[in-house]
Amino acid sequence: MLKLTPLPQRPVRKSLGDQVYETIRAGIVSLQLEPGTMIYENEVAELLQVSRTPVREAIRLLVSERLLDVLPQRGTRIAPISQRKVEEAKFIREHLELGAFRLVAKQWRDGDRTAAERAIVDLFDRQQEAAAAGDPALFLQLDEDFHRVVLEMTGNATLLQVINQMRAHLNRIRFLAMREYHYMEQTLEEHRGLLAAMQAGDEELTASRLKRHIGKLDRELPELRAKYPQYFVD
Repeated sequence: MLKLTPLPQRPVRKSLGDQVYETIRAGIVSLQLEPGTMIYENEVAELLQVSRTPVREAIRLLVSERLLDVLPQRGTRIAPISQRKVEEAKFIREHLELGAFRLVAKQWRDGDRTAAERAIVDLFDRQQEAAAAGDPALFLQLDEDFHRVVLEMTGNATLLQVINQMRAHLNRIRFLAMREYHYMEQTLEEHRGLLAAMQAGDEELTASRLKRHIGKLDRELPELRAKYPQYFVD
């Protein structure tokens, strides 16, 4: 049986279609919807208490992102984790973020960073709470928020869009690693180190810390694939 977090009952600015899409996508990333699970429009619509129209549109978008597979004569399933897509996404994200983080470090003193620093410190506090509660899904979301705040400081909207579109494949394995290795506290300390390097205006230190932060996946991916072979393909 499918498990999905219900849509919020309070008013939100996003359209119903966007909410459905993001809810299913979050379920895929957090492995709440496990790779290989069949997914049906009517069942999702019933769980989320919406019509089938926004569900159908969300499924179409997720198929285009290769997070869902259409199986002829059978239906739609949660796509297995593609090692090739993970490695491609990691390569792209690492190189884009290295340039972005270096730029932010270089320009740190060129403007007022008070609001950004306040937002980052607040994220660190919330990450600490998520780590203490043992909540890897929330921690990963806050991890993404930290990277997003830094990327926003570049003023490059295209960069944000590109990274957002391809991060889901990478984040499925990142969530699995976080759940498996319990390194939320370590990740938080790495974030603090990145902030300190940027505040110091040290581009090289920022780059080396970011490489180490992202590079753990090279070791983790084969270990996780060996332990969860049913989740993976290619």
